[in-house]
Amino acid sequence: MTLGVKLRDDARFDNFHGDRNAAAATRLQQGFRDAGSIPVTVLCGASDTGKSHLLQAACHETERRGKEAICVSIGELLPFGAEALTGLERAELVCLDDLDLIAGKPDWEEAVFHLYNRILDQRHQLMVSLSNVPGHLPFGLRDLVSRLQHGLLIQLGIYRDEDRMTILRARAEQRGLVLADDVATFVLRRAPRKLGELLAILDRLDENSLQAQRKLTIPFIKDVMGW
Repeated sequence: MTLGVKLRDDARFDNFHGDRNAAAATRLQQGFRDAGSIPVTVLCGASDTGKSHLLQAACHETERRGKEAICVSIGELLPFGAEALTGLERAELVCLDDLDLIAGKPDWEEAVFHLYNRILDQRHQLMVSLSNVPGHLPFGLRDLVSRLQHGLLIQLGIYRDEDRMTILRARAEQRGLVLADDVATFVLRRAPRKLGELLAILDRLDENSLQAQRKLTIPFIKDVMGW
């Protein structure tokens, strides 16, 4: 089976913006240097806290060092069955995003448990993301919970408004967009709280500004978004 595991070019450590989770990103990078003593790294946090970005950034960093890395979304794998995890241990770094989706699914929990052991046998590294700490999720296989609890646990927090503004400006600059202070504030006040939805709005504005050959002004944004 061919997995849709292409890494996002914009998911790197050097463009993980915002002070809220900067320390978490630094700890994750430090984990690379201690990889031999850390069997698993667990990123915990609510949705929209940057877990997927950091997992993919870790893969980019691993590939930069000439090693193989793979990052897969559990949500995308579920329709294929637990056998989809077979062979992943060949990569030096294996990242499983949204692992909590398998909680309460005995066949998947056992498959992840065995994958963990195969990765450990290969002296490779496993990273996973969860919505909460392992012990607070409805996993049925206690041995799996025990394995996850004996790794490096990194907690991510919900972004503050100042972090969302920093990320919005950084993404706009990356796209070559100019966001004046009043325009950025206008967008932030009317956009949904979730960072993913905020950045999706920026993508939409970018596309429309290119088509209309218009700068991002408040009247133009009102027209595009219907605000």
